[in-house]
Amino acid sequence: MSGQPNTRLNDLFGLAGWSKGELARMVNRQAAAMGHPQLATDTSRVRRWIDMGETPRDPVPRVLAALFTERLGRVVTIEDLGFDRHGRAGKRNDVRNIKNPDGLPWAPERTAAVLTEFTGMDLMLNRRGLVGAGAALATGSVLSSAMHDWLHTDPVLSADAPRHHDPLHADPAGFDRYEAAPIGSQEIDALERSVEVFRAWDASRGGGLQRKAVVGQLNEVGGMLAYRHPDHLQRRLWGVAANLAVLAGWMSHDIGLEPTAQKYFVIAAHAAREGGDRPRAGEALSRAARQMVHLGRPGEALDLMKLAKSGSGEETLPRTRAMLHTIEAWAQASMGRGQAMRRTLGEAEELFVSDKGDVPPPSWMQMFDEADLHGMEALAFRTLAEHDPAAATIAQHHAKQALELRVGGRQRSKIFDYISLASACFIADDPEQADRYARLALVSMGETSSHRTWDRLREMYRLTNQYAGHGKIQDLREEIQQALPQAPLKRSRVADI
Repeated sequence: MSGQPNTRLNDLFGLAGWSKGELARMVNRQAAAMGHPQLATDTSRVRRWIDMGETPRDPVPRVLAALFTERLGRVVTIEDLGFDRHGRAGKRNDVRNIKNPDGLPWAPERTAAVLTEFTGMDLMLNRRGLVGAGAALATGSVLSSAMHDWLHTDPVLSADAPRHHDPLHADPAGFDRYEAAPIGSQEIDALERSVEVFRAWDASRGGGLQRKAVVGQLNEVGGMLAYRHPDHLQRRLWGVAANLAVLAGWMSHDIGLEPTAQKYFVIAAHAAREGGDRPRAGEALSRAARQMVHLGRPGEALDLMKLAKSGSGEETLPRTRAMLHTIEAWAQASMGRGQAMRRTLGEAEELFVSDKGDVPPPSWMQMFDEADLHGMEALAFRTLAEHDPAAATIAQHHAKQALELRVGGRQRSKIFDYISLASACFIADDPEQADRYARLALVSMGETSSHRTWDRLREMYRLTNQYAGHGKIQDLREEIQQALPQAPLKRSRVADI
């Protein structure tokens, strides 16, 4: 007992709107439903948790996490409640503080436990039709400072990590838990193939339709990680976890579940590093940076990109470094830093062509090809055009190049290219061409489940204001209004989610 109020639990308690007596009764009922009928909590205990900072014994933190998750309609973890996890003394120094409430970075066992708990809660929200929203995004600077030293050092692989007395030890955190058991290379082969299927579906149709399947698969992998496999298998399992967590994060971002997405990106970075794949960890953090730019926080994105680039290690392939540069350039463009953006994109182009292809790219980089390079350059110049309209012409060139190079199965990317192209045409005072490309985007949008496309469409809609009296553009504005969800048309880059 710390003697100090648990402010995180108190804040969530206030949001939930329960009385202390109600919470005590619900804890008892939920615990019984989870197989702990002997648990007897009363009002005074709830008061000590909130007002005196007392940490209850297991399974109470897990029970509380389940109750708050269901009540608030978003994933609430043990860390969110302000409780430390038991059984991890001596793993790493506790770095939890006000600015780093999740205690980043995590030890391997804690990563597996957080992964399994978080996915279990996420699946529970899916099953009950709840919407994951309302949590707060951690700032880019906080993530960067908390994870810098950890990412720049070699990971402690499972073979070298301190072992518990129970070789299968892992917290029974979360729900839909995959029972820990040994698996072999064939099972991991199948898991790796499933990642490719999910990745292709996401690129084609957006994140909404397969997100639950990805989260469920990740939940099972978290259970598998609780068993200590031989090092070469454990590394591959961590790699599968990292790939699935990135996909879960990207799909969550794609449908507007921003805090959930960020948590998955952080989980992915941990999983990749525990598997010894620092480039993958850097790429996972770059996803969090792209999320920040999309939400109108380019400065925080640059903080994350600095960590992603430096923490990826010397083994990062040139094409991967080129991809990281394009994200940094987009953040610079969002801040109106045209000279810096052009320099960064120039470096990206040089890195891209310098990759001779003699080393096969990792599976997670196979989606970044020449078309994607031009697509990101189009997005950067279109974004800069808000500050410097002369950049609109260059944005059009790159968007057209991207569209010419796009292969089948990349429908969402094509939609983004069309929107970038149409937006650049509006900025360049060419409403006729803008109307043409905007309609091409609208034709395809019904086939995807991507909220990000709607966000970009809203940005383009704003550019149509000055042409509202133009016959074709007025018709286009009405069609956009019909295509968008019922949410009001407003600027989508929220700074205080």
